[in-house]
Amino acid sequence: METTYDGGGISSIFAIFGIGYFIFMLALSVFSIIVHWKVFEKAGQPGWAIFVPIYNFIVYLRIIGKPWTWVFLVFTPAVIVGAFIVWINGSMAMARSFGKDTMFGLGLMFLAPVFYAIIAFDKTIQYVGPNGIPTEDLDSQIGSIGKPAL
Repeated sequence: METTYDGGGISSIFAIFGIGYFIFMLALSVFSIIVHWKVFEKAGQPGWAIFVPIYNFIVYLRIIGKPWTWVFLVFTPAVIVGAFIVWINGSMAMARSFGKDTMFGLGLMFLAPVFYAIIAFDKTIQYVGPNGIPTEDLDSQIGSIGKPAL
């Protein structure tokens, strides 16, 4: 007697999980877009900048008070090391930029979606300035483009 198996049942289960995963990731992406848009606007930067690939990182660097030349850290041959430096230093600088302490910076490092949402939606958190230092003119940093970072 020959036994045959129909793979339709397992295919249906995989399809259901795949659709569920797609919906979850789509919702997470939309949430991330909204949160980062609000964080950029809270810092006085254009929210639409999150959609422009390299420019959004330059705006992020402007928010945290780092020179635009940090863009090259991500494109170094040792990309992992450069990204690690930007991740650690950027999280701490972002926390200081919104008047928060080191523990909040650690939260930004390890639970980024939660802590960025806190920055975005908490009305009591205000942008202090790049790296926690108040400045009169944030656009003055644009004038530093082309000058060596010291």
